[in-house]
Amino acid sequence: MSRAHRSSASLLSAVFALLIVYASLYPFEGWRNQGIAPWAFLQAPWPRYWSRFDVVANGLGYIPLGFLLTLALLRTRLLPQPVLITTFAASALSLAMEMLQTYLPLRVPQLADWLLNTGGAFVGALLAQALERMGVIDTWSRFRARWFERDASAALVLLLLWPFALLFPPAAPLALGQVSRHIQQFANEWVEGTPLAIYIDEPAAYVLPLSNLNELVCASLGFLIPCLLAYSVTLGWPRRLALLLLGLAVALGASSLSAALSFSPEHSLAWLSPPAKAGLLVGAVWAALATVMPRRLCLGLLVMALVWQLSLINAAPETPYYALTLQSWEQGRFIRFHGLAQWLGWLWPYVALLAALAALSRRQ
Repeated sequence: MSRAHRSSASLLSAVFALLIVYASLYPFEGWRNQGIAPWAFLQAPWPRYWSRFDVVANGLGYIPLGFLLTLALLRTRLLPQPVLITTFAASALSLAMEMLQTYLPLRVPQLADWLLNTGGAFVGALLAQALERMGVIDTWSRFRARWFERDASAALVLLLLWPFALLFPPAAPLALGQVSRHIQQFANEWVEGTPLAIYIDEPAAYVLPLSNLNELVCASLGFLIPCLLAYSVTLGWPRRLALLLLGLAVALGASSLSAALSFSPEHSLAWLSPPAKAGLLVGAVWAALATVMPRRLCLGLLVMALVWQLSLINAAPETPYYALTLQSWEQGRFIRFHGLAQWLGWLWPYVALLAALAALSRRQ
């Protein structure tokens, strides 16, 4: 029973629910009472035109939530009828999102969206229950027991989110967490016209760009960090070596996909500059050496690597290439997807730092 409570499905379902809330209420601007009851969309006529994207997005968007939430209920076995409970919970979440969209002029609540969301959650719940009865979930549980520590849930969720965080183009290859200039800009706007404005410094007019050596260091640390995080919960150096090779493929694939989405497929390797190539190689060498290190040493090195990378990347300016990349994301067709990936790219290293410190504070 204790092992079931350590299932990653519970944490993943909570993360996915937050992503749904974000995507449903984006861009969080223009809130106002339009004189329409929040439940009025339930009696509105069906839309005359159907967008294939809307049907697919609303139907498929809730399938992972239904799957993960049902899986969490099945693993904990705390409540009966997990499929019905999951469908009701997902339907209630979707209904709340549609009602809140009434107060957002840029969003249009629809009965069809609510029904599609509910149907998608129901399909995901049935899929989870079917896989459980077929023994697939038990197979994964046995695999996880052979490969990972029992308290690996947080690390595994972070590792699953890492490729999506890389989709938001970083200021330096693989270097996530550049938030200093955004925080400073937000602070300036927040206190503008108040006595507190004198205590907030204006952004520096000129900041030296990252040197080739620092870009190399950022790229090497950007690859080493998820490897150390994986090592902190992985059993045995052969499995760690396998995860290193998988991490290398994911880093190359996610970064290339980000460049392809930003510009075009022929520019998918534009991010792989000479310092980035050297940094990736150096990071892979250090990651290979770390495969035989004890778990707590990996956690300690993880904290040091995160602090080092965050200090470097937050002292770096936004290069013209980076600014152009952001502009293409913000003005292109990936605007909503960009919003989610942006937050993941900003927050991922800080959450990983908190997770590493929490793991270090626990007893063996």
